[in-house]
This record gives sequence, structure tokens and C-alpha cells, in this order.
Amino acid sequence: MDFGGKDKATYVKETFNSIAGHYDLMNSLMSLGMDKRWRRIAVERVGAKPGMHILDVCCGTGQLSLELGKIVGIEGSVTGLDFSQKMLAVAKHSLTQSPNQDCIQFVQGDAMELPFADRSFDGVTVGWGLRNLPDLRQGIREMARVVKPGGKVVSLDMAKPTFPVFKQAYWIYFEKLVPLMGKIWAQKASAYQYLHDSAREFPAQEELVRIFAQCGLIETRFNNLAGGVVAIVSGTKSRN
Repeated sequence: MDFGGKDKATYVKETFNSIAGHYDLMNSLMSLGMDKRWRRIAVERVGAKPGMHILDVCCGTGQLSLELGKIVGIEGSVTGLDFSQKMLAVAKHSLTQSPNQDCIQFVQGDAMELPFADRSFDGVTVGWGLRNLPDLRQGIREMARVVKPGGKVVSLDMAKPTFPVFKQAYWIYFEKLVPLMGKIWAQKASAYQYLHDSAREFPAQEELVRIFAQCGLIETRFNNLAGGVVAIVSGTKSRN
């Protein structure tokens, strides 16, 4: 993947800063509105309950954090972390309109070196973020480090559909139409070309399950959504 002579972290940060204002609209358009349901499933998979303390890594505009906040309530807390200042600015604006704002906070930080102590959270989520990490395994290990024993690490991200014909149609849509949509609605075709390219290079859901296990998580599994267009991959931190 061509990062224009920049390291991946710098390229990704600049890219997401440039599309922050249009990010939520584009997500809704590209997913045909299904992204909201997918986030709710991720919240269920992490086992969020009232009073829990959840970390949402690579939180972006905070939509998954807001869904988590609806469940953990005032007795719990959600911490959304991202390194893009402009994505966080959108998240903080959205938070002002949420009835659950007292239990949610957004902080700027690096997923490669989470600024939290070991075993700090009851669960960890990451929505459409693992693809963007400069070191996938290091990011997963960090999430596993800060979750409590018995807690889950849950990723919601692009996946690789396998059904014949549908698979080919999906990649054509992703390669040709998504960048065009990005050019029209976000004035940034290159950012959505990166989305396609990063999804192509990202491990398939079966392989990501194995990587979760290699990073020390147990009971690893995946569930395909929308025919494998996206997948939820999860693992649990051992109590031993």
C-alpha cells in the first residue's frame, strides 16, 4: 500500500483528520444504514452490562462508544480513545447531544501504547480500527493487557465474503464505487481508496481469530454479518 512516503501511522492520522466531518455520513451510505445494527451486535458481544467499565479503542467519531454508554449507564463508564484530533472533535460534539454523556469520556492516545494500567476494563471494543494499526499484533496485545481476566476483546471490522458472485460484486463495489462516493460526499476519493486497499490487506476473519489466540486470548471466534462483508471477532482473557 502506498502511503506517499509517510509511515502508516502518520498517513492514517492525516487521512482520518481530513474526512472526520463526513465520516458518519459515509459509513451510513456505504453500509446502507446497517452500521448501526452492527455496532449494537458488537455491544452485545463484549457483554456490556450496567455498571461496567468499557474501553473503545480507535473510537473515531464515537458512535460505538455512544452505543456502549446506553448500556453501562451512569454507574459504569466508557472511555473512547483515538489519535485523530478531528475525529475526537466530532465525537465530543455528538456527546453533547447524548443523554448518557456523564458516563462517556473521549481521550487522545495511541493504540500501540494504551495509557492505562493492566486489567483496567471489563471489556474492550474496537470498531473498524484494527486495519489502521501499524502493528496489528501489538495493538491486540495492548487491548488484552488492559482488560480484566474474564473480559472480552471485540473487533468489528471489514471482512472477506466468500460466496461466489457476491464476493466479486462486493469487491467491484468497494474498489470502484466507494472511492467515487468519497469524492462526491467527502471530497476525498483517496481516503476511500485507502479503505478498499486496507480491507484487501487485512487478514480474513478466520486468520484474525488465530491472531487473537496468538496474542493470548482464549475462546476466540468470529461471526459474519451481511454475508461476510463485515465480521465480529472476539476473544476472552483467561482467568488464570
